[in-house]
Amino acid sequence: MAETDTAELELIDAADFHSDPHRYYDRWREYGPVRHVKFTHNHGVECWVVVGYAEARAALADPRLLKNTTDTLRVFRRLGSSIMSTDDAQSLNQHMLNSDPPDHTRLRRLVNKAFTTRRVAALRPRIEQITDELLTAMTGRDEVDLLQAFAIPLPVTVICELLGVPFEDREAFQAWTKILVGAGGPMADRERASSEMTDYLANLLSRKRVQPAEDLLSVLANDAGEDRLTEPELIAMAFLLLVAGHETTVNLIGNGTHALLRDRTRFEALRADPAGIPGAIEEFLRLDGPVGWSTVRHTAEPITIGDTEIPAGELVYVALPAAAHDPARFADPHTLDLSRDASGHVAFGYGIHFCVGAPLARMEATVAFTALLDRFPDLTLAPDFTPRWQHSTLIRGLTTLPVRPHG
Repeated sequence: MAETDTAELELIDAADFHSDPHRYYDRWREYGPVRHVKFTHNHGVECWVVVGYAEARAALADPRLLKNTTDTLRVFRRLGSSIMSTDDAQSLNQHMLNSDPPDHTRLRRLVNKAFTTRRVAALRPRIEQITDELLTAMTGRDEVDLLQAFAIPLPVTVICELLGVPFEDREAFQAWTKILVGAGGPMADRERASSEMTDYLANLLSRKRVQPAEDLLSVLANDAGEDRLTEPELIAMAFLLLVAGHETTVNLIGNGTHALLRDRTRFEALRADPAGIPGAIEEFLRLDGPVGWSTVRHTAEPITIGDTEIPAGELVYVALPAAAHDPARFADPHTLDLSRDASGHVAFGYGIHFCVGAPLARMEATVAFTALLDRFPDLTLAPDFTPRWQHSTLIRGLTTLPVRPHG
């Protein structure tokens, strides 16, 4: 390990970081598996970022790294951040991803009861139908933005139908989502988005109680069991399922297609062997997964990760892409290798907070890539395309993906 003090605070320019975070991860890893950093944008706050693979898996499952919103908010405030200051912002964040046992155990059990394997499996014919319709609409186009034409509407349609959210409301909740998961931006915009999304979900759930249907939010809103969700928990859970239910799959499809189209040999090889698509999806998740940093954790006591002691009362993030590019775990990690055994990646998290929607995301991606490669054998990136990435530590996704369906 280099002699540089890993506890020394490094200031980071957000725009430069988001353009190529692996330049930072590779350098940080030379110092050790943890780095103390602060973004220089207006909401930047000191935090510790785990970049080593073994340390990332351990941190994701470490019960000493806490996630409950109330205590996390206190840490943010102590460090001088007001990013979670409004009541609506706090309420939207009080979901199972930001909770610890026993609250997490109860919330996860309720969602698992509604989000069953059978319910997910039953969606496949509908996913195939939506995929076919979207790709058919692309056939007459010389150039399209694959995100807008395919990668976004597919999972958005699916999650709307699964949850019982009107598809015609998609533009509103997608706009709120972009603000709430993005980095920086005016505080007034975040407060407005939090308030509007909270009101929207509260009204939607109220309608589900009056006129329940065969959808997941109706099941959750009308659960009369002893452990049923409270109204604030329902709103937060609806927010989590709606946002996580489409954002991750959008960027899995977008990032995976981008990686594949940069290497024609691998594109042709996967077209020739579609049985390899599920394995390829795991490599897409490892190479450029849809989530950047895990949702925040905090220390209630001093914790040592690697050779670095993190004091009590500090914010800790796990950089999932950095863990997936740790050469100690994955050889030649920056290269797309469709023959690689990518199992063990942490793109969907690890431990008790492992993504409940992972099976759905994998199914959607399998259907999407199978059909896309079959329908458009000459698919190419637009010749003048320069990748630009969303400014978000939480979401890793392109802003556009222009392609030519017919080469």
